[in-house]
Amino acid sequence: MADHDRRGAITRIGAVDIAWESFGDPDHPAILLIAGLGTQMIRWTGAFCRALAARGWRVIRFDNRDTGCSTHLDHCPPPDMGAVIGALGAGLLGVGRQPDLPYTLEDMAGDALGLLDALGIGRAHVVGRSMGGMIAQILASDHGHRVCSLTSIMSGTGNPAVAGPAPDVLALLLGPAPDPAIDPEGFLAHGLAFARRIAGTGRPFDAAACRALLLDELRRGRAPGGTARQLAAMVAAGDRRSRLAGITAPGLVIHGTDDPLIPPAAGRDTAAAIPGAGLLLIDGMGHDLPPWVDDRVVAAIDGVASGA
Repeated sequence: MADHDRRGAITRIGAVDIAWESFGDPDHPAILLIAGLGTQMIRWTGAFCRALAARGWRVIRFDNRDTGCSTHLDHCPPPDMGAVIGALGAGLLGVGRQPDLPYTLEDMAGDALGLLDALGIGRAHVVGRSMGGMIAQILASDHGHRVCSLTSIMSGTGNPAVAGPAPDVLALLLGPAPDPAIDPEGFLAHGLAFARRIAGTGRPFDAAACRALLLDELRRGRAPGGTARQLAAMVAAGDRRSRLAGITAPGLVIHGTDDPLIPPAAGRDTAAAIPGAGLLLIDGMGHDLPPWVDDRVVAAIDGVASGA
């Protein structure tokens, strides 16, 4: 696809600026891609977006708030994760007594809706990965009239009965990363170690490609506290199964059999919670979307969207 078929901008949505890019014909039906925790829209690679656009879609990717070229909320104090987890365990979340948070997943879903409004898109097919899958679920459950189909990738429902991350993976996720301004090689080594651990076994880990991606994200813009603020929003979202039961849009859940961060059981639980949703388990895929899964994932998204 020629470069002139790719468009991008930064658009003001409420109190935040959202950076976005579009691939394909603007007159084609839209597919909105939502990124995961602490990561940027470029995790939906250009090759992936072009392959999806080639099937007749307008493909839109964007940086969530607190990532990349979108607004960084660095003025917000770090969230008290202990208080958030305590409120979740005590059943206080969602009943008016939850801890103060910089924002919620509902706010992030509002950013996505605002972007669709700004682009003049009434309804879209929504695809989210990891945290983005949770945001996509909220869009489909709470704003169903705007969602043509839902694809939730390597995500979960917040069901407390489903096993969580492997302990060493959680430690890597929550462990502090070196400051890239002081120790750039340490920062990259930290990111590579985490990426290697959550990658699947389907193909050898491509350290060079991962390093290039981490450098690209660093150049685009780093919000040091953004991941913690997004993580607090994720935890505070709690168990969404009752909300997902009301989804009427055609749904698909995609999950890797080797995912150690959000294990496959979470994908099965998600598919069970969304009425009529299909489930695609990809052997050897971890908590990432490497190039070798592109064809299967693009075909699966195209399939559920085309059938909506």
